[in-house]
Amino acid sequence: MSAVIQAEFGISQPAVSAHLRVLRESGFSTVRAEGARRLYAVDTAPLDALATEVARGQHERRQNREES
Repeated sequence: MSAVIQAEFGISQPAVSAHLRVLRESGFSTVRAEGARRLYAVDTAPLDALATEVARGQHERRQNREES
């Protein structure tokens, strides 16, 4: 995964690791060790929560417009 990200975005391996750490620490990914490798996976729960909050905000804005 790291090599693909490096090639796609033109950043170094340490930069990829730093970005993956941020994603892990913020709850957007999980990681598990497999020998010397670290396998990352996207955790959709924060994205689902974000989608819920966006939908809630849109609903509230519509209601406020209708009440005005």
